[in-house]
Amino acid sequence: QVRVVESGGGLVQAGGSLRLSCAASGLTFSTHAMAWFRQAPGKEREFVSGITWSGVNTYYSDSAKGRFTISRDNVKNTVYLQMNSLKPEDTAVYYCAAANTRSPYYSRSYSRPPEYDYWGQGTQVTVSA
Repeated sequence: QVRVVESGGGLVQAGGSLRLSCAASGLTFSTHAMAWFRQAPGKEREFVSGITWSGVNTYYSDSAKGRFTISRDNVKNTVYLQMNSLKPEDTAVYYCAAANTRSPYYSRSYSRPPEYDYWGQGTQVTVSA
């Protein structure tokens, strides 16, 4: 019954921007920390950004910090990833994930896939040179 659906991916030139959206249903959205991961061809899935269930704290990978911004709208049950200054190496399938409800360990586990209960199908982001 739980659904996590990403959208907003596409083709963009280097230096451009995209905003990804992740709509969740079938769960109490405001009680779950949310995150974005990505997986490029031939590479393992990696953490990009996370946001606590309260929205007070955000986390970013080194590559994302300064370029990407994560946010959430608990009324719309949606989390966003604003991506600016995109680079060809950002090309990947981007996945949205929901963590355990009100996880008290999120601050030290946000980058680990096992901490997330629900995953979307992914949205393709392609950045051309």
